[in-house]
Amino acid sequence: MPVSTLSTSNCFVTHLESAIDGTQLDADSLQTLHDGRPIWVRYDLEQIRTLISRDDLIGRPSTLWRYDELLPNRGTDHVISLGEGMTPVLDAARLGAHLGHRRLSIKDESQLPTGSFKSRGMAMAITMANYFGIERVALPSAGNAGGAAAAYAARAGMECYVLMPEDTPVINQYEAFHCGAHVYLVDGLITDCGRMVHEGQSVKQWFDLSTLKEPYRIEGKKTMGLELAEQCNWELPDVIVYPTGGGTGLIGMWKAFNELKDLGWLDSDKLPRMISVQSTGCAPIVKAFESGERFAEKYENAESIARGIRVPAAVGDFMILDAVKESGGRAVSVEEERICEWMTLSNRLEGISVCPEAAACVGAVEQLVSEVEISPDENVVVFNTGGIQKYMEAMQVDVPRLSKDQTIDWSMI
Repeated sequence: MPVSTLSTSNCFVTHLESAIDGTQLDADSLQTLHDGRPIWVRYDLEQIRTLISRDDLIGRPSTLWRYDELLPNRGTDHVISLGEGMTPVLDAARLGAHLGHRRLSIKDESQLPTGSFKSRGMAMAITMANYFGIERVALPSAGNAGGAAAAYAARAGMECYVLMPEDTPVINQYEAFHCGAHVYLVDGLITDCGRMVHEGQSVKQWFDLSTLKEPYRIEGKKTMGLELAEQCNWELPDVIVYPTGGGTGLIGMWKAFNELKDLGWLDSDKLPRMISVQSTGCAPIVKAFESGERFAEKYENAESIARGIRVPAAVGDFMILDAVKESGGRAVSVEEERICEWMTLSNRLEGISVCPEAAACVGAVEQLVSEVEISPDENVVVFNTGGIQKYMEAMQVDVPRLSKDQTIDWSMI
């Protein structure tokens, strides 16, 4: 039996559950990890099924909060929002044709309030932190998570500390600073930043918002899957291609699809094959997948221009690998040296603000189509997790100059 059921009438959370061993935990208490591993939020899906149907979503505001019954928030008084709207699923026919594929789409998360999918996770994590009365949060970030945390913490009136690798994209550094966070650069990787956040807890008394070290960022990221299902008229794509660092988005979507299946809201029981994408510069999940392991070893000398997937060790490694294997999917690494090429190609062919992490996914589609692991007529959705504008270092080019005083030879232009 569940440990406890929340008292709020519109909240259907029954309990929290350890992802590593199934131990049930009290949802009314502030929780972090169990036995060093992440925690699931569990719902009374049977009760939800009897009270509402998918048609009840019609007419609700087009925000992630439209899925209220499948979220852990405890009433509007605690919600911290910047107006997280539904992101579009955009046809990418020209890019698809270039890759040898006929049914390619891009779900563009760059249109969220902080310019990336991190808005979803942080909206939910800060909302729940607000509910539990937390006044100070901290996290390690190699990019967009730091800026999103700072923005939502500012919205909530919380103090925020962000520790970033010193080569984190400068826009992310500035974004977090201008939202009032205490930003510090670390001469190491995100794992080093995470260790420092953990070490500082006892002294600074902050709550650790690190990826998967609290249970609610998953629930925010889960809305990508709920939203995609609704946008696809409750028939999910054949394949989802997703960039994987900490893996919260992929894990969250797989959770969403299974919850929707249990609710009977999907028109087919067939779920998408989940493709976890990493770079040859940092591929711990790929290495574990190819070795048939459930847990990934730390990836040494990790490097990638796509900072969001430069995560040498993920606390939710087994959750990522479980989702990929259960879906019949695959973990693939793409050539690090070609990421900027795929980014430029995608932007030029589609005009979509594709970030380096999503560009790696474009490379994965190219690879899997060539290997006939994706057939040309399958419905494939790539997630663009952020906007290229936030990656100044990756998009730098030498732009030709014209002098206002020179006589221009127009044949050369």
